[in-house]
Amino acid sequence: MEEECKIPLNTGLRGVTIANTRICEVDGKNGRLIYRGYMIQDLAKASYEEVAYLLLYEHLPAAEELKGFHTQLAAERAIPPELVAALKTRPPKALPMDVLQAAVPMLAHHDPDIAEYSREAAQRMAHRLIAKFPTVVAAWHRIRSGKDPVAPSPEFGHAANFLYMLNGRTPDETATRAIDTALVLHAEHAFNASTFAAREVASTQAHMYAAVSAGVGSLSGALHGGANAKVMQMLLRLGSADKVADFVNAELDAGRRIFGLGHAVYDVDDPRAHIIASMSKTLGEGVGNPRWYEMSTLIEKTAKEIFRKRKNADIPVNVDFYSASLYYYLGIPVDLFPLVFAIARVAGWTAHIIEEQFAGAALKPVLYRPESDYIGDYCGPEVCEFVPLEKR
Repeated sequence: MEEECKIPLNTGLRGVTIANTRICEVDGKNGRLIYRGYMIQDLAKASYEEVAYLLLYEHLPAAEELKGFHTQLAAERAIPPELVAALKTRPPKALPMDVLQAAVPMLAHHDPDIAEYSREAAQRMAHRLIAKFPTVVAAWHRIRSGKDPVAPSPEFGHAANFLYMLNGRTPDETATRAIDTALVLHAEHAFNASTFAAREVASTQAHMYAAVSAGVGSLSGALHGGANAKVMQMLLRLGSADKVADFVNAELDAGRRIFGLGHAVYDVDDPRAHIIASMSKTLGEGVGNPRWYEMSTLIEKTAKEIFRKRKNADIPVNVDFYSASLYYYLGIPVDLFPLVFAIARVAGWTAHIIEEQFAGAALKPVLYRPESDYIGDYCGPEVCEFVPLEKR
């Protein structure tokens, strides 16, 4: 029994501080999210370009700085024709996150800074990745749908361009503002799984694209970037509000989680969730179909009531819960929801990669190398005796 107690119970690095950072604070106890000193509720009033600039350069841009950043992103939005040709060879049913992850190293092949290891080169690579991610996602969706990709328009900003390239039509102001704010809210979240994956790869001095590719891979999991798609699949499966109470009780009785409820860090509601919920409500009412928003609020209310009765505890709502209905109202296919997350989070990933590689030893050592407790006691206290193949 004493030997069993030595098995480490603190899994997943929960509660373990592994590095300093100047980029983001997630205060789970008080429900606060801060990007470089600014509360997320305030940054939700800004554009994604402003927030991406803040993450990369540590201050909000002045008007001329923002204008220059707009110009740089616009110049980098187009993707190489070789990549478009490669996308056309993918099977239409390929998992979209796999396609995006495969596209990242292909973009690296065309980056003139790929062999330079400097902060300035990394910032230029970050600009290209931020600019090109929406183009890759939109191009892939159109190609798999049997359509030609739509080239980015110099007339539109980052958020509007994504919807334009995805759907082939100019988005209205309400839709543009909704996706822009959603990108801001998803742009950064401290040492989450995908950011940690990107930073771990960056700590080896691998280039920007290798580290971002790792971030995309981590984000593809249902417990991370795939959660909002799971939420929408749940809503579509239920179809109507009258099934909500039975569904929630059955899920909790079976010990299953309800995607979008609960969080690894927040003890209270995710502050982003309320901002997203308000936008979902507006869009739902705008298209005359508030059903998905209303079902979401009912699921949240029902689950919280049941949790309080059964466990005398609250279950927080997170950003994935209402982003599902928001994206659905915007006409974004459900299997692309995690890719919208990636389009937003690439700003945070690249900021963390730059901090990891160029902030110096004041923040952390150069290479992540955690320890582990080996519990493979296969042959008792001794090592196993190797038996040749012919005698086994």
